Amino acid sequence: MKYIISYEKPHNHYINIEFRAGKINQEELLIQLPSWRPGRYELGNFAKNIQKFAVSDENGNSLRFNKITKDCWKVQTTGISEVRVKYNYFASELNAGSTFLDASQLYMNPVNCCVYIPDRINESCELELILPADYSVAGALAHSPDGKAGEKCFVLSDFHELADTPFIASNSLQHNQFICFGVEFNVWFQGECKPDWPKLTSDFLKFINEQLLVMKEFPSKSYHFLYQILPNKIYHGVEHKASTVIALGPGYELMKENLYEDLLGVSCHELFHAWNIKTIRPIEMQPYDYTKENYSKLGYVCEGVTTYYGDYFLFRSGAYSQEQYFTAFDERMQKHFDNFGRFNLSVADSSYDTWLDGYVPGVPNRKTSIYDEGCLLAFVTDIFIRKNSKNKYSLDDVMLYLYNEFALMGKGYSDTDYKSAVEHFAGASYDLIYYNYISSASDYEPILRDAMEYIGCELALIPAAKFHESSLGVKASEVNGACRITAVYPNSAADSAGISVNDEVLSVNGMQIRPDGSGTNFMEWCNYFGNIPFTLTVSSSGIVKQLKIIPQLNQYYKKACIKILASPDKNQKDNFNKWSGVKF
Repeated sequence: MKYIISYEKPHNHYINIEFRAGKINQEELLIQLPSWRPGRYELGNFAKNIQKFAVSDENGNSLRFNKITKDCWKVQTTGISEVRVKYNYFASELNAGSTFLDASQLYMNPVNCCVYIPDRINESCELELILPADYSVAGALAHSPDGKAGEKCFVLSDFHELADTPFIASNSLQHNQFICFGVEFNVWFQGECKPDWPKLTSDFLKFINEQLLVMKEFPSKSYHFLYQILPNKIYHGVEHKASTVIALGPGYELMKENLYEDLLGVSCHELFHAWNIKTIRPIEMQPYDYTKENYSKLGYVCEGVTTYYGDYFLFRSGAYSQEQYFTAFDERMQKHFDNFGRFNLSVADSSYDTWLDGYVPGVPNRKTSIYDEGCLLAFVTDIFIRKNSKNKYSLDDVMLYLYNEFALMGKGYSDTDYKSAVEHFAGASYDLIYYNYISSASDYEPILRDAMEYIGCELALIPAAKFHESSLGVKASEVNGACRITAVYPNSAADSAGISVNDEVLSVNGMQIRPDGSGTNFMEWCNYFGNIPFTLTVSSSGIVKQLKIIPQLNQYYKKACIKILASPDKNQKDNFNKWSGVKF
């Protein structure tokens, strides 16, 4: 089987794809395009990007076919030995999981746009790229010896490897390479930016080394960090076994403090995915079924544990300071305390429902986050194991166990397997956390306080700085030129007054609101009037209302922070040192 990729007018964004399959010996053949891509647990319906689709035999004779689902075609193949499918794919979206073509690059995630024969998904295949002569190819593709001038040829062990191997082809790639634990790591940048290679290499080696110390070996012989650097603000990463694609921007801020911290954070996160989800995989995704939803309740492990380690490894390795780590941890906690879905849908059930509304806001206060709540649960679980084993074991041991006993054995693990592994290393029952916080909708404050105390820290809840948040119970921002209510604290002063999400604020105590791009006028007027009754004029679904609100000082949307205790004891200091690798 072979794929031939070419294009004619890159500014039109259409990629030409030819798929050839020999050894045909049946009367009918199914041709399937994936419905989703691993790493994003929602349907992508990629077939909507196909404009033309034709099927012929090796002599160019057209074959009859009909579409039987949104992304599957049945081809009549009586008496032929080879099928050739020719189609084009519209590639105009540029993010970490898309496929994109313009005059500067060909960027492909084959899982978006490459068809396959379901019965032959495990057979090897070839990929031929017809590219400009000065183009290089960045990615984990293995070269075939059959390349010709102006072409790049590669071999893949099966469709699963092809689907998991994105690449960037361009004449403007910036590249650096280094070795850690005998593994070759490649860093590629596509887009306008000026990488500080010595700084990047130094910081990358810190967190890569830390991950390899924990997991003992790397799942691939080499690894590629592929960065799409855009001129606009973007933050997005997608994991693969031997690579990751990360979209960041704007390029002029790449090496500045905030975006550089984001670069380190997402890079460390995506690298740990090479183990956690790409090799250590839930039983429901072993193997992937690209044609439909792959439901699992283990998102709190796949994404939550990875989110925890994404920041934690940076701290342990010295790439992040304690202040940087605590700031990142505070952000996770803040999202938890500001999300009242924690009382309605557990993180396990929210994992299942990623396929329904996991990547959009959804209805207010419905669900939790497998990333944020999952991260907090991973921290609590790590401390749970350390506390009960007297610091002999940790979550590190659980992940290494799952890698050795499941991933390397070609098996997927279940939620029961994860629970059993935690209990094995803790030497204690995990029931309280598993049933009351993972499987049930709960406020994590009690278990967070308990975990923090073990390492000499505490959870501080500080009044929000913005008066409308702390005392009225609303969040607001500029949306399409209007000041809109984006969140309402349940049973708050604003909620009792009848304020709704998406209401447009027109005035505060008679003062007209004219958003300046961030909704700050609303904030400033609320701060100005302070602790007096408020009259908000709002437009709610086109109906103008005047609503009276009695402020309740500092009751809502408190700021969550992890802080060092004023007087930690010797044991707490020792626990902190063993957890963080940093002297208390």
